[in-house]
Amino acid sequence: MNHFELFGLPYQFELDGSSLSSTFRELQRQYHPDNVASQDDKTRLQAVQKASQINDAFQTLKDPVRRAEYMLTLQSIDIKDEKQTMQDPEFLMQQMTLREELESITDSQDDAALFDFGAKAQALYDALIKEVKQALATSQWQEAAVIVRKLKFAEKLRSEVERVEDQLMS
Repeated sequence: MNHFELFGLPYQFELDGSSLSSTFRELQRQYHPDNVASQDDKTRLQAVQKASQINDAFQTLKDPVRRAEYMLTLQSIDIKDEKQTMQDPEFLMQQMTLREELESITDSQDDAALFDFGAKAQALYDALIKEVKQALATSQWQEAAVIVRKLKFAEKLRSEVERVEDQLMS
């Protein structure tokens, strides 16, 4: 049973977050290991394993990048541990430029510039989310894999912006 089936959700990128959360709470309640605490070891172990599967599925489905990656995995495209590198030189140059810009902002400790840069990083991420949504909806798996690789760069960039924000605030 895949994560979508476990949560009774359609196999699609766009998910209803509130439905996902409420189903998660219901599944947690239903399969919580405490419900079988007085039963035999095998039953308790199965309950722990099911609870772990539910937690893993929820963490995967609630995160757009992990959800896209998982959808690709279900199509036998595993990019988690792959050795393939990004083949888009224009995108790689853009990433290098963005990283240099962030480093410059970090050095100057310019709050306004960091705010603007954060908005730029978020816009890049949002645009890539829109692209991957479209690619997955039209079963363009290889194109979606390329976009997910780019999304990982954008996600890391957003994390670095948050780290710099934390540094500037302390």
